[in-house]
Amino acid sequence: MPLITGPVTAAPLETIASPSLWAISVAGLLVLLALDFAITRRPHEVRMREAVGWTIFYLALPLLFGVYVWLDHGTQPAVEFLTGYVVEKSLSVDNLFVFMLLLSAFAVPRELAQRVLLYGIIGALVLRAIFIALGAAALASGTWAFLLFGGILLVTAVKILRDAIRGQEHEVDISHMRTIRLARRFMPVTDGYRGTHMIVREGGRRALTPLALAIVAVFATDIVFAVDSVPAVYGVTSDPFLVFATNAFALLGLRALYFVLAHALEKLRHLNHGLGIILAFIGVKLVLHWAHTVWPAVPEVPTLASLGVIVVVLLTVTLTSVRANRRDERLAAQAEPPGKD
Repeated sequence: MPLITGPVTAAPLETIASPSLWAISVAGLLVLLALDFAITRRPHEVRMREAVGWTIFYLALPLLFGVYVWLDHGTQPAVEFLTGYVVEKSLSVDNLFVFMLLLSAFAVPRELAQRVLLYGIIGALVLRAIFIALGAAALASGTWAFLLFGGILLVTAVKILRDAIRGQEHEVDISHMRTIRLARRFMPVTDGYRGTHMIVREGGRRALTPLALAIVAVFATDIVFAVDSVPAVYGVTSDPFLVFATNAFALLGLRALYFVLAHALEKLRHLNHGLGIILAFIGVKLVLHWAHTVWPAVPEVPTLASLGVIVVVLLTVTLTSVRANRRDERLAAQAEPPGKD
């Protein structure tokens, strides 16, 4: 088995994106965010029909982009984009569940929920862009970054699976969040919401509203999610543009998807099991990729095979969640006293 000695350095990262494609993509992202701002400018309770319509729109966009990548750049980049998008979308559903808990903890009015979600998405996009740039710099400096990313994902996967097996669900205690305590220390907080205002003047001094605290809390959780999601998609593709595109497309539709899945999220009881398995799989894939650069005889996992594994895992945990819910409903019905209406 040949062994490469001495420092191993990575070649400059290859990308399908030209400067013009980067400019067009960023401009398109800004247009979509401006459209979302226009929609949320007038606070209103989001109806299911509106949420479903926007969800379909934001699901169609990445599919069209994938077709463009396939036609213009070939099958491999298209498969990498699609696989990365599926991974990021899966992780974003977990983000939504935490956002739901935060909105509930802060008692955010239904008509303001989409404003909080929009700010959370913008914060997530900014943080992902920073982490993507740092990840690209790390990968360009040497193949050790693949080992580092793989280790991060494996540690995260173990934690998620351990909590899932123990039955520990997401918990949000805003009184223990450092960012919230810090914000309260510097400025007083009003006793209620003031529409879409985050800072108001009351009693001759400026004060934060609960809306501002809710947005700060969402930003804080965005940081945690970025640490996991960026290494995960770098396990699928090393192209910084495709990493950026998968993150952007996965995050853009979260505002509408939240209202579509608001009730279904609680029923996906095995989602964390699936996410833990997916992160562990990608972590192993990254470690194998690093080992392959040192010992070429070590096999790598093809991207198409990765897509198959991820899809099978997601379908499996969805079906097992549905089956478990039906079983519990059946047992609950059997436990009801006879003659009860």
